[in-house]
Amino acid sequence: QLQLVESGGDLVQPGGSLRLSCAASGFSFDYYAIGWFRQAPGKEREGVSCISSSGGLTNYADSVKGRFTISRDNAKNTVYLQMNSLKPEDTAVYYCAAASAYVYCSRPSSWGQGTQVTVSS
Repeated sequence: QLQLVESGGDLVQPGGSLRLSCAASGFSFDYYAIGWFRQAPGKEREGVSCISSSGGLTNYADSVKGRFTISRDNAKNTVYLQMNSLKPEDTAVYYCAAASAYVYCSRPSSWGQGTQVTVSS
């Protein structure tokens, strides 16, 4: 059974950093693109970043370009999201999701349960 488990969410001050992890199990991880999404209270879910199965392709939302970095370690079945220079508007529940191909990053088939990131002083 495909399972995605996020971790690493926390309360952090503006300007701080966090690294989120998405641990996968139950499927051929290295065949799937993995995306990060977030949803803030009262707002629609939005795509943050996505990485191809090999890690050779990545994309980012304009709001996080230059601050967030996505990476993956296929040997550990894990995808990471390094978040630097965090802003209060980055506060949200962050989800990772698996897509059968990089072109389908915006339409993933499986989701994790989410991890809370709060940026506040």
